[in-house]
Order: sequence, then structure tokens, then C-alpha cells
Amino acid sequence: MSFLDRFNLGHGYRKYFSIHAANTEALRDEVFGIRHEVYCKDLGFEALRPDGRERDEYDEHSVHCLLRSRNDPQPPVGCARLVLTHPDDRNQPLPFERTCATSLDRSIIDPACLPRERIAEVSRLAVRSTYRRRKTDSDSRLIHEEDFGTGDQPRFPYIPIALYLGAVALAERNGIDTLFVLTEPRLATHFARLGVEIRQIGSPVEHRGTRIPSVMDVGSIISDMRMLLKPIWRAVREDIERSNGG
Repeated sequence: MSFLDRFNLGHGYRKYFSIHAANTEALRDEVFGIRHEVYCKDLGFEALRPDGRERDEYDEHSVHCLLRSRNDPQPPVGCARLVLTHPDDRNQPLPFERTCATSLDRSIIDPACLPRERIAEVSRLAVRSTYRRRKTDSDSRLIHEEDFGTGDQPRFPYIPIALYLGAVALAERNGIDTLFVLTEPRLATHFARLGVEIRQIGSPVEHRGTRIPSVMDVGSIISDMRMLLKPIWRAVREDIERSNGG
């Protein structure tokens, strides 16, 4: 029996968490607050801001999600954003296109040649330190090998997977076909265990640690998802739709 076979993932997710589209100013303010806590205070990736909110120029054309604990809905557990191409100038680069300008292998895929309104980038995943693997852990990785437990005591990394699936649900809702992400080197291996293919599209770059430019196909993520992962996907998608008034 595999580690996934021992879980009812949809039930486990619904018991502990819910995810919401951050589609109001108040909810986005919570997103920016989490990002400041994690990216500025905990990890030191960005400078501290006087207002305690971490924002950048991409947030104006991004959509966001918030993950909450059902036992303690305030403050939220974590957040993620989906950066869409700029509605007034689709040719403006996404964040990874700037970071990986010289490292992308455009023979694999060239984001500049794709329908720009149908591509997006997953970024700014943040999980509050209370919910990270170890409260003293300063590692920026969201998924670790030990998060899956062992053969005798398997576990499932609900928090990062729910945030990634939340971003996929936002992508589906916004008509996005292709998702780009700067991944940790071993993230593709972890996601392959869940039936999600992340394809490397360039050489590694130094960006808050070693990161690899990668691509995911939204339709394939949904259609090829492992059967046992589908209950948590349905639960996440329902949460996002409900929070959007769907």
C-alpha cells in the first residue's frame, strides 16, 4: 500500500483547512501581511516595510488565495499568488522571465511566443512559521522529503499542496493554460509522486537559493492527477469557487 492509499485526502483537508480567493481589499491585505511576516521578517528575502505589508508591482495584475485553519481561522495559515500578464501590455515579462532571461531554453518553450493572456506564474507562496515543518526552521522550502513520512508512518503535506492546488484552481478560473514557476530542485520529484508533472525549461538560477525555471500544463494537471489526490483537488476547487461566488 502506498503512502497515499492510507489517506482520505479530501476528508483530511476539509477537517483542518479551507482556502479562499483573496478577492477583496481586506483579504489581500491579509495576504500582504503574511508575505511580510515570512519574506521580510522570517527569511529576510525582502526589506522590512513600515506598514508591515509586502507588495510589488506585479500584485496589481495578480490573483491571490488564502489558506485558513478551520480550528483557528485567524490569522491565516498561508497564501499564494498567480501573476497574470499585464492587461494593458501582455508583452511585459512575468517575474520569472526577468530572473531567467538568460537561462531559459527557448527550444523547449518560449513564453514570449505563447498566447500571453493564457499564461501565468505561481509565486509568493508563503506559510507562517507556526505551520512550517519546524517552528525554528528558516529553510524557505515548503516541501521536504520527511513531509511524506515513512512507509510505516506516512504523512501528507496538506498545506503546500493545498496552496499549489489553490493556484491551479485560480488558473483554471482565469482561463490559464500554462503555469510557470521557479521551483526548488527537488520539487518536481515530490510532485511526480502526486501525479503532477513539472517540466524543467532552463538551467538553474540563484534566486533565494537555487531555483529551476519550470512549466506545468493546467489541463494535464487536472486530467492526469492521481485518483487519490482528486478528492483534495475537488475540495480546494469548491472552496475557491465558493469564495468567488460560484
